[in-house]
Amino acid sequence: MMPSRVTVVEVGPRDGLQNEAAAIATADKIAFVNLLSNTGLPVIEAGAFVSPKWVPQMADAAEVFAGIQRRPGGRYTALVPNLAGLERAHRAHVSEVAVFAAASESFSQKNINQSIDASLDTYRAVCARAAELGVRVRGYVSTAFGCPFEGAVAPARVASVAAALVGMGAFEVAVSDTIGIAHPGQVRPVVEAVAARIPLTQIALHFHDTRGTALANVLTALQIGVATFDASCGGLGGCPYAPGATGNLATEDLIYMLDGLGIETGGDLEALIEASRFIEPRVGHPLPSRYYRAVRTSS
Repeated sequence: MMPSRVTVVEVGPRDGLQNEAAAIATADKIAFVNLLSNTGLPVIEAGAFVSPKWVPQMADAAEVFAGIQRRPGGRYTALVPNLAGLERAHRAHVSEVAVFAAASESFSQKNINQSIDASLDTYRAVCARAAELGVRVRGYVSTAFGCPFEGAVAPARVASVAAALVGMGAFEVAVSDTIGIAHPGQVRPVVEAVAARIPLTQIALHFHDTRGTALANVLTALQIGVATFDASCGGLGGCPYAPGATGNLATEDLIYMLDGLGIETGGDLEALIEASRFIEPRVGHPLPSRYYRAVRTSS
């Protein structure tokens, strides 16, 4: 059942940079997105229209979107938390946004200070307004494989939130391992629970590599038929509201494995290395991507 082609959603400029302590200059963010455009990946999450009080790294999202060179056919997306964020994104000529709901009540309260039901009400309004503006909406379901505050999360709860997002208009839902605890034994039951409520073609997966299981999780998901995965250039990023959650699945590592399996992505590894090489000194620490580190060591 493994797909012959996979869509890789590059989240480095948003999920990757939002948790970095170093202040990244707007010009460097623009250059980073432009380098990622050169990789041939079809989707780049380039920023977030959120409160700069809570996520100061994303305060210049409008300037970033104004400065990037948009590759024809490429999708440049942004996270929005509410209607105000959506309107800001629309003014910045963003044609696709993402909303972020949790499968864990505690995480929802600590992350966005709303219950799950209240957040879904907010996103229902966002989806309705986005439809009026001609903006596509993607959904995230965070803490889908476990919560830092509650522990295990029932797959049925994940499926319920995912179904609610699709029901209000989301074209796709990224089922997310927010704190990097997912293992291959969890992937099938979670994906199957969600696929019982929404089409498999509308399911994406977003893994962190905190415990070194991200690629094993992807391989398991491929065997179920999932064909969309999020990844972050160089392995940048984590979640500022999830203690210990560092290290998204590195785009280079994912592309290397998919290339080896004969699965097409359109992604260029050499161009990804160039993007990682550019951003590494700006964040001020070594990037964790194993493929990137191997290439840097051997060159």
